[in-house]
Amino acid sequence: MPTVSIIVPCLNEEKNITRLLDALYRQTYPISETEVIISDGNSQDRTLDKIREWHDAHPDLALQIVSNPKRIIPAALNSALEASSGTYIIRLDAHSIPAPDYVERCVRLLVEGKAENVGGRWEIQPGADTWVARSIANAASSPLGAGDAKYRFSETASFVDTVPYGAYKKETLTALGGYDESLPINEDYDLNVRIRRNGGKIWFDPDIRCIYFSRTTFRGLAKQYWRYGYWKLRMLKKDPKSLRLRQLIPPLFVFSLLFFAIGIFFSHAFLNVLLLELIVYIAVLLFAGIRTAGKENDLIQLIGLPIALAIMHFSWGSGFIWSLIKLIFRSEQESETGSHE
Repeated sequence: MPTVSIIVPCLNEEKNITRLLDALYRQTYPISETEVIISDGNSQDRTLDKIREWHDAHPDLALQIVSNPKRIIPAALNSALEASSGTYIIRLDAHSIPAPDYVERCVRLLVEGKAENVGGRWEIQPGADTWVARSIANAASSPLGAGDAKYRFSETASFVDTVPYGAYKKETLTALGGYDESLPINEDYDLNVRIRRNGGKIWFDPDIRCIYFSRTTFRGLAKQYWRYGYWKLRMLKKDPKSLRLRQLIPPLFVFSLLFFAIGIFFSHAFLNVLLLELIVYIAVLLFAGIRTAGKENDLIQLIGLPIALAIMHFSWGSGFIWSLIKLIFRSEQESETGSHE
């Protein structure tokens, strides 16, 4: 039976890390063929103590901690990858809980040669027992928040552009040079782009299940999606052909609002268009809130879901636009510098 290395980036995860380790210990795949490598970015809480305490109680699971001095996810993954010895690599996060058969299903598909990367369905759950956390989890699971990212809502297996986390042959990752450390965010998507560019495939199987805990505050959600949008533009600069419509909709929406708002100073016609766009947008969000409130039997979702969705859209869009502005000004400065040399 092939050996498997599970690599996990980690930073200040004392509340979550033992939950993940418990889930890995319960896997149906043989522990004797499994190793866990946690790449820690100098955690300042009790994360490392929690890991060591857990390992002392479960010495039969091979586990090691490696250092990630750069404190970014792709560097953490590369450090763990370098220390790994398994034939297959499965990437997970400290705040995830894979189903008991997660590793077994991933390895089976890889052995069958189904694709160069296989992954499954995120079961997004609230990170806390609050109406805000529930709203964020519902928004992240909604097509209005997830776009066409099938791993967030689909029940149909298929070839896709990307999957969360991912399972690979180690030789696939090493041949591609590992994760791109110039992209602190979107490192998974970038890796999948490079896999497809080199003739590989990505397979999504909804029977591969993993619980993912979403953000717990609107502020945390805004920060998360602003970073997604900001670094998505940088990744697209690296590989423009990877652009997808779902990635353009938020920045185009935010830009249109700004454009029409500025246009008001020149013509009242822009005001009418702006109001119409906002009315349609709010109506769509409210309709989604009504459906979710009924489905979840949670009236607060009438308000909570629209707020969470709006934060996701505006944060992603504004992050993308700000990244574009910085790139444009940087290009102009470089051009001026070059013209004086």
